[in-house]
Amino acid sequence: MTVCLALMLAALWALSHHYQGFARDGELYAVQAMARLHPALGADVYLANTSQDRYTVFSRIYASVIAACGLRSAALLLFVLCTVWFLSAAWALAREVSDKEQAWLAVIMLIVTTGLYGAYGVFHYSENYLTARNLAEALIVTALAAHFRGSRRLALAVAVAALFIHPLMALPGLVLLICLWLPIRHAAVAAAAGILATLGLACAAAARPGSAPLLAIMDADWLEVVRERSQFVFLKYWNPGDWEMHARPFLCLTLSALVFEDDRVRRLCLSAMLVGAAGLAVALIAGTVGPVAILLQGQAWRWFWVTGFTAVLLLAPTAVRAWRDEKCGPLCATLIISAWTFAAVHGIALAAIAVLLWPLRSRIERRTGTLLKWAAYALMAVILAWVVANSWSVISSPRVVTGSESLLADRIRSVLGLQVPAVLLFGFYWHWIRTRRSLWGPALSAALLAASLALILPQALQWTQRPGSRAEIEEFADWRNAIPASSNVLIVPAGNSAQFVWFTLERPSYLTVDQSAGVIFSRATALEVRRRSEVLLPIAKPDWQILSQITQEEHGKKLEDLTRPLTAGSLAAICRDPQLGFVVAKESLAFDPIRHPHAGVWKDWNLYDCRRVRSAGPSA
Repeated sequence: MTVCLALMLAALWALSHHYQGFARDGELYAVQAMARLHPALGADVYLANTSQDRYTVFSRIYASVIAACGLRSAALLLFVLCTVWFLSAAWALAREVSDKEQAWLAVIMLIVTTGLYGAYGVFHYSENYLTARNLAEALIVTALAAHFRGSRRLALAVAVAALFIHPLMALPGLVLLICLWLPIRHAAVAAAAGILATLGLACAAAARPGSAPLLAIMDADWLEVVRERSQFVFLKYWNPGDWEMHARPFLCLTLSALVFEDDRVRRLCLSAMLVGAAGLAVALIAGTVGPVAILLQGQAWRWFWVTGFTAVLLLAPTAVRAWRDEKCGPLCATLIISAWTFAAVHGIALAAIAVLLWPLRSRIERRTGTLLKWAAYALMAVILAWVVANSWSVISSPRVVTGSESLLADRIRSVLGLQVPAVLLFGFYWHWIRTRRSLWGPALSAALLAASLALILPQALQWTQRPGSRAEIEEFADWRNAIPASSNVLIVPAGNSAQFVWFTLERPSYLTVDQSAGVIFSRATALEVRRRSEVLLPIAKPDWQILSQITQEEHGKKLEDLTRPLTAGSLAAICRDPQLGFVVAKESLAFDPIRHPHAGVWKDWNLYDCRRVRSAGPSA
């Protein structure tokens, strides 16, 4: 049974997830590791000043694996290890708070749901690319599992170790452990005292700026860049959808606390809600009072990841227990699962109905209970009809995705992406396995799953982008030889990624929107990002001004094109900055560039040396 269910989970993960390589923050952690092997990368604007790399040992671990097997292989290997570790630890934790059989259902909910937290869909736990967050999350879940197994010292040691991997992600896990050790009233008092202390320190720092270096206030110039680039750290800019997403776990944990009779689980629910609420309160203070730099950098709203994780982990065990109540149990169970998987209805509404209905079950008459049971079946029918309609729409629509994945795998992935089909498929398989008395059926299904996994898993883990591949590095050997190791390179038009410059050319990137993620950790970085964006005004408007772009969209204004064609005059203008060494562009201008002749996406692109452009003079 264990082997069959583990293979089924692996297959469903492979069919509903896809490894994204150096997507989003994945490239930032990769360049941090690469900078330890290629010190010249440390001159990059993202790493030159204070950055998040100073608060983690993950880059050293990552760099050692890169040295052993190469960048792309190291990223994939560590991603697989962290993902397997996270899901295995989650299963172990779910087994301790429910039972072994329900633990499998808990894990499928973690696989199916997106795990979003924070605002604007920026972060989610168990991401499909490698960051230090993956390892820190696995460690924290391991610590929680150890705690519920009675190994408190081990739990504390693992949680403290996670602080050295990613302190922002590990701290809420450590706080959650402390809350589990304390009586809940004492934990609530301690949380309130911590919030009040934070408010007091922030007010004192704002009243007397400069009196305490640790509580330095962000000045207007620094704050402007941080607000524009990382608007999600300010709770006042969160939209109603963000707040709804954070309300849902509170409602689900409330229902879990009501349904479970185990005091340990109830304490877990209350502690997880307390940690999430405290994090949001501290984040609100950080964004409105001062603001104090270290409080904004702490990003306490990230504490909510343990709240959301705990809510999803307990979904299936809560639903199983609720279903046993003959009156409103089936409806509450259906509502709470649908709150996370039925995209056609706001999840907060479904969860709220379940939370309001459950405490009334003792007052519900048998006839009303029968009606509620039929209401549950009716809701299931509506959900199934929605699944069938949307699945047919997915299957019959023309394929727009390109890549090496087969059409069948693409269709299956799209259908399972509806979430409900994946839950139903695993639920039926779980029930079938539990009721089998003969070993032949499960053994045959395990063999079929293993064979299928051998086909679909490589596709799920395949990353078709070329940056950092040995073939691409060799292809651009002439450009690499022409560019000094510490010289900044700009690709025109400037995109959201520095992957080609960092991992193929192995050179610092002049400026991209991803690099500007470091502005919150360093005033010098923020001012340099703004200065470089002003240098690039002849060819592009600042792409780090994300808040302004969002505001334009909310007011129905059409977003203007941020880029402008490169001309000889604009190339000469941007090359006046001595920090810019080379420019890569498709436009064929003067200045004797090195043209790339090989077939592919970079065919006929040109490498311009800014020293040559500057020597040509302004009349060029």
